[in-house]
Amino acid sequence: MPLTAHSNLPSFSRLREEGLEVLSSDRAQHQDIRELHIGILNMMPDAALQSTERQFMRLVGSCNRIAQFHVHIFSFPEIPRDELAQKHIDQYYASFDQLKRDGLDALIISGANPVQSDITQEPYWEPLAKTVAWAKDNVCSVMCSCLATHAIVQQLWGLERYRLPAKRWGVYSNRVTNNRHPLTVNINTRFDAPHSHVYEVSSDQFKQAGLTVLAESEISNLHLGTSPDGFRFIFFQGHPEYDTISLLKEYKREVVRFINGVRNDYPDSPENYFNDAAIDLFKNYQQEVISASGNYENLRQFPEAQAIPLMDNTWTDTGKAIFNEWLGLVYQLTNQDRRKVFMEGIDASDPLDILKLKK
Repeated sequence: MPLTAHSNLPSFSRLREEGLEVLSSDRAQHQDIRELHIGILNMMPDAALQSTERQFMRLVGSCNRIAQFHVHIFSFPEIPRDELAQKHIDQYYASFDQLKRDGLDALIISGANPVQSDITQEPYWEPLAKTVAWAKDNVCSVMCSCLATHAIVQQLWGLERYRLPAKRWGVYSNRVTNNRHPLTVNINTRFDAPHSHVYEVSSDQFKQAGLTVLAESEISNLHLGTSPDGFRFIFFQGHPEYDTISLLKEYKREVVRFINGVRNDYPDSPENYFNDAAIDLFKNYQQEVISASGNYENLRQFPEAQAIPLMDNTWTDTGKAIFNEWLGLVYQLTNQDRRKVFMEGIDASDPLDILKLKK
């Protein structure tokens, strides 16, 4: 059901132009539909700041529950920003103090760009710990993406990520390992999901710590899991929010970094992502770059425009389905009586115990 444009955030207009239903504040006020207030903590770097907003807002806005979704986006002042990104944050983002006063029903925490080998040295480590401590007691459920998953399982369960020999990026087949959990009961038992990370935590680490693994891949390992209670924290190591061209943009960025001398090796392309025609397109471009031997004055632009019509998306429907089930549970658990029961704790050793609160 609809997002509500309760602010002038440009992403609301962009999503409306794409065809997503976005209510004006005036129209929303005249509808007798329950509100759900969803926070999005956006820790992504400047280049991906606004696209990350839209990606998560699309998943929230695609939920089929009868509710108005009020999305409140915030970030941390500790994360260095360029002037343009900081202006956007200052103009359109909420403050954490404001959200603590007003309250949230659920919270989404984006990934971030890993800079430090020791995650505890990242600028967002301390403010994230404070946010998570607050959310544990005041938010019905927290959904974490990629690096946010790595940070939070270390903060709360002591699980340390490990560095991979090479970056794991591409689209990987995943298999549901628990089809009785409310988040996975209505999705395909096998589905695709994008991954893009240098560090990871494993399904074995999750299981040893008492966390629940819901879906994993033979190649990319853990994709989806939860905290031991089955719902308070939802962990993605992959990126269900990614657009069709998100990995293409990342690949372009890495190629440009090679051309500009920032990296020494020409990047491998994302796995299982490009079809044969796109692979040929990029192989030809790689040969042109290598043949230029640093003399790039006459080098044509990266063939992004030619590649876009060749791209396929095999993961968004599953991402929408999981978000739909998640927000459906949030919807059920956040009326006053059920929220009180949830916050006081339930026995959720069997994830289906969550559904007992529907009664």
